[in-house]
Amino acid sequence: MTKFARDEFDRVPQSSSRQGVHRLVASASRPALWPVLLLGGIALAVGLVAFLILPKLGFTSSTTPQAVVTADTSKQSAAAPPSANSSAQASSQPSTQPSPGDTPSSTPTPTPTTAPLDKTAAVAVYNGTTTGGLAARVAGMVQGGGWPLSTVANWGGMPQQTSSVFYKGAAQKGNAEALGKLLGISNLVDSAEFQQPVVVVLGPGYK
Repeated sequence: MTKFARDEFDRVPQSSSRQGVHRLVASASRPALWPVLLLGGIALAVGLVAFLILPKLGFTSSTTPQAVVTADTSKQSAAAPPSANSSAQASSQPSTQPSPGDTPSSTPTPTPTTAPLDKTAAVAVYNGTTTGGLAARVAGMVQGGGWPLSTVANWGGMPQQTSSVFYKGAAQKGNAEALGKLLGISNLVDSAEFQQPVVVVLGPGYK
């Protein structure tokens, strides 16, 4: 029980639902979120339509054809130098086909010249080996080949290392070549030391 005297506030109706004294406290106001969510949904829908549907309908950006044209021109400019190089290479290579105005030049074919053969020249035969009768045997071969004999004897000059046919001047070269083939002697010497036109000297090893 309170010590204070009762007043008008202590008189509470029995049928009243209120208990005590209440103060109305205003709740803090919160910003509404639904407008923001609505705008976000609309923007998302527009983006999906522009990304998925418009390309199928033929609506493309105006910059795409320019990129294609630029790529095509770059390809053409890159492909141009090889054709220019190939044409330059083709023009630089000499043509092997003769032109209609050219006439083939005829070069005379050299004919082999042989020294004249004169079997009237006398042939001397000398034996430069230690084999007896070798000069006489070779002299018989020379005479059988059609040449007359001048001297058949042993060799009295410097020792010979090989068999040789000496001839005097170009007029007797044909006789020296023919005698070399007949006797199997390959060493032919043009010499003016002998009085005879053709001299055969048989060296060591001749058989």
